[in-house]
Amino acid sequence: MDIKLNNVCVNFDNKVVLDDFSASFEESKITCILGASGVGKTTILNAICGTLSFSGVVEKDEGAVSYIFQNERLIPSISVYKNLDLILKSKIKSKVERKKLVKKMLNAVELIDEKNSFPFELSGGMAQRVAIARGFLFPSKIMLMDEAFKGLDAALKARLVSVFISLWEQDRRTVVFVTHSIDEALLLAHRIVVVKGSPAKIILEEEIATPLQDRHLTNLEFDKVRKNLLATMVKD
Repeated sequence: MDIKLNNVCVNFDNKVVLDDFSASFEESKITCILGASGVGKTTILNAICGTLSFSGVVEKDEGAVSYIFQNERLIPSISVYKNLDLILKSKIKSKVERKKLVKKMLNAVELIDEKNSFPFELSGGMAQRVAIARGFLFPSKIMLMDEAFKGLDAALKARLVSVFISLWEQDRRTVVFVTHSIDEALLLAHRIVVVKGSPAKIILEEEIATPLQDRHLTNLEFDKVRKNLLATMVKD
């Protein structure tokens, strides 16, 4: 089912972040929430996964939600393999089945040779690939991402975006992700919404029909969308 926020209100220390905020995120599609720092993008994600207090209604599939953060948040004292195995233990009792799933995912993110490494032994890009693997391993119909590619160099970001698309194509979860980056939105999203103001409101929506696997930042069709998004974000 679609994720629907109906008249959601969130206050922090007497600051109104969301006020009667309503939005819909399509099932089995990737939606990007684009906006400036502090506008309330992460608040929207946290309302969806239920980690903050709010008034209003959030309608979504029952069950847990996968969440990929900007910081990989791996457990430093255990190996890459055990970090991934750990999130499956409460859902899958068979050790053999878990091992099969973890190895398949490590192969998908090209980290099978690092399965016994500890997080501190990984580069930043490797650690984030483990975080992405963990997000897709966790059984859920919904995935949320909060600036998951922030701070990475262009080449590494391009590789991780490619990995993400490949994994998403396998189960087509409902994904909502937030970013400051117009280019990330163009590469990953079927639909882009721009939020702005205090309290935050959706002020622009853009649909992108180009298949994810065929997208390149040099695509001429992106020019108009990019200019429209940029003009909307910088407009007072």
